[in-house]
Amino acid sequence: MTIYFYTTKSEYGDFSNFARYGIELDGLWWPTVEHYFQAQKFPDNAEHKESIRTAASPGIAKQLGRKKKISRIQEWEQIKDSIMLTAVRKKFTTHPELRTLLLSTGTEKLVENAPNDYYWGCGQDGSGKNRLGTILMQVRAELKAANS
Repeated sequence: MTIYFYTTKSEYGDFSNFARYGIELDGLWWPTVEHYFQAQKFPDNAEHKESIRTAASPGIAKQLGRKKKISRIQEWEQIKDSIMLTAVRKKFTTHPELRTLLLSTGTEKLVENAPNDYYWGCGQDGSGKNRLGTILMQVRAELKAANS
């Protein structure tokens, strides 16, 4: 069986980076994984990073992270997966109820059913890379190994 998630209101919506589960990384509290992830595109722009961190919603944080007029880190494409892994790992080790939920999925395939995202999600036709789902499955395996 495959478990699909996307919106925060769905059964496994807590797997979404928009889910309101904060994390502490780099000595700061981030309201969601999305806030943290988007801010990491701008390591040399403290003001913009802070505007992303304090954005009223993960959607606004995402919009701020996509601003074309502000230059982002050049090697972003090479490091974005490791940044996502760090943030997702922190989310599921910070919140015990999320760890329990993730572990309850057993060995099921996890898929971000994002119709417009062919990198982090499966895309509209299912041909996407599903990198977020893959990272969640990696974190799940790490948590299982730590519990055994």
